Amino acid sequence: MFPFARPHYTSDTTQFLERLKTEHPELEAQQRQGRALLWDTGMDAQFQANAKAARVPQQPYVYQTKA
Repeated sequence: MFPFARPHYTSDTTQFLERLKTEHPELEAQQRQGRALLWDTGMDAQFQANAKAARVPQQPYVYQTKA
């Protein structure tokens, strides 16, 4: 057993989140729906190819101006 372990301690933030999830069980489904709307989208292959072709190589020292 760890000498500094607090087995029955839960922080105020953890208690708040657990209470919020029990009071609003639909919250997690709404979060997943929002994530799917913004992040779980397919990538356009043509856009990726154009972005790769338009990439400019970085200079060895980025703060030095070209003479």
